[in-house]
Amino acid sequence: MFLVMRHAGDDGGGCRHRRLQSVIAPFCRPNSGSDTFCADRLLARNTLGKAMTSWLSLWHGKCYRTIVIMTRTLLLIGVRIFLPALGCAQTVSLPEPPQVRAKNHVVSLTLHGVNENGRYAFAFNGGRVAPVIRASPGDVLSITYINDLPAKSRETCAVNPCMNMTNLHFHGLAVSPNAPQDDVIGMLAMPGQVLRYSVEIPRDHPPGLFWYHTHPHGESHRQVSDGMSGAIVIEGMERYAPQVGRLRERVIVLRGRSIEHDPNAAELRHHVEIQSKGCRGEAKAAEEIFTVNGAVRPRIEIAPKERQFWRMVNASADRYLDLQLDGQTFEIAALDGMPLAYHEPEGPTRTTNHLLLAPAGRLEAIVTGPPPGTHSALRTLCVDTGSDGDPNPGMALADLVQPSSDPPPEQVHAIDDRPPLYKPIDVEPLNKVAPNFIVTFTEDKNGFYINGRKFAPDASPMTSARLGTYQHWRIVNRTGELHPFHIHQVHFLAYAENGVPLAHPAWLDTVNVPYRSSVDVILDFTDPIIKGISVFHCHLLNHEDKGMMAKILFK
Repeated sequence: MFLVMRHAGDDGGGCRHRRLQSVIAPFCRPNSGSDTFCADRLLARNTLGKAMTSWLSLWHGKCYRTIVIMTRTLLLIGVRIFLPALGCAQTVSLPEPPQVRAKNHVVSLTLHGVNENGRYAFAFNGGRVAPVIRASPGDVLSITYINDLPAKSRETCAVNPCMNMTNLHFHGLAVSPNAPQDDVIGMLAMPGQVLRYSVEIPRDHPPGLFWYHTHPHGESHRQVSDGMSGAIVIEGMERYAPQVGRLRERVIVLRGRSIEHDPNAAELRHHVEIQSKGCRGEAKAAEEIFTVNGAVRPRIEIAPKERQFWRMVNASADRYLDLQLDGQTFEIAALDGMPLAYHEPEGPTRTTNHLLLAPAGRLEAIVTGPPPGTHSALRTLCVDTGSDGDPNPGMALADLVQPSSDPPPEQVHAIDDRPPLYKPIDVEPLNKVAPNFIVTFTEDKNGFYINGRKFAPDASPMTSARLGTYQHWRIVNRTGELHPFHIHQVHFLAYAENGVPLAHPAWLDTVNVPYRSSVDVILDFTDPIIKGISVFHCHLLNHEDKGMMAKILFK
């Protein structure tokens, strides 16, 4: 028998072990995505395993982390003592992703697209965690993206045309759709090729949370599901919500992660308290859980009555979130990277008990620590995705815990003291006219469609918009499942559902369209920087890959 042990206190953000004997297999390793999973807790499968578990638990004190590997002899007699788990059943503190900042107004970094053990990931500075890119209006993102994915054989691609091509999309940024900026149509790297991006952030760009992810049509779902994404923060939120300027900030990346083939799926479901039935009473087991900055149900330290500024992105390829804090509220400062005060100067924040975040959606909010002695968790509630949708059950995402020591002093940020830019508009004249364009989502067993057409890279734009104008669009969902509508380069005001005004109209770049329903939006095409050909699509990336995308010409 070979044994590897790790002290319970040695979290360290990775898997550092104390070797007691030689090790046969590297069970504790990054699980080949940008999220790191450790075989931190093993399940006893028989009497011998339970006895060893008890001994190890006593040896370590309050908890243990072990890996036991049986020799060939023991395997032959059918003894299965332990099974490595995907997630750490002993919760860890919220990991902090690396951050890259501008020097002389240029944010420079190199990313590698890699595939290890069958999972896609970004490699950055020797690690597998995508960095948070922090920039200010007027900065340039200078990114070298190297495709180190393995080349696919002709035989493989003849059956499943996946070429391991890749690229980047800068989701939500109001930047040029042309190369070398946010061009997802023409900029594609095959294995071994390099893309060089130079993305100019306009000087009047609103501050907020955005994100970057791969966007090769036909392969987006697999790459983003595995974690090929990261957060972008455009600085200056305190100009619109001054109260966030001295609060502790947390960037929180939430990702759906498949456990369909994980041997410890049952334990993981139990650990995150997945609801046993879906919103419609269906008993089908959930195939995904959520990770939080790569960890399964981590601890987030926050003192009673302490206020923190959380910037959260739903970086899932196809999973919804309905975020809730037990017994607490969110004081919303921005949605989808757009400060509430940008268009409503008199209302810099508003409060809510929960908020639906479609895939790609972002929430920036002030949260307050729960009272002493109470337990609070960040959760997602069950989301009814429709009769044709996938189960999207409620579960716990993270636990809010009181720090063992005094909370850190108030943050001292470099405050952006430039006056805020406001852009209020009057929706009423646009609402009174018929829609300039109608987007209709449909699907059948052969694919997913916009206005009856599947996306083709060489197709002409489906519609156009003249720069300097606003347009009224209606997004119609004729299917039995939810579809999140997203358009590149611009934000829009979502103000009505099925013709009924929304209680809280919001400026977004991704909006949920309920099944068999419609949403009316006002799109802002006033910025001349967006001139060129761009796209709009469903942000359930499996649907986008299978055709639910179209081009638009900004002229």
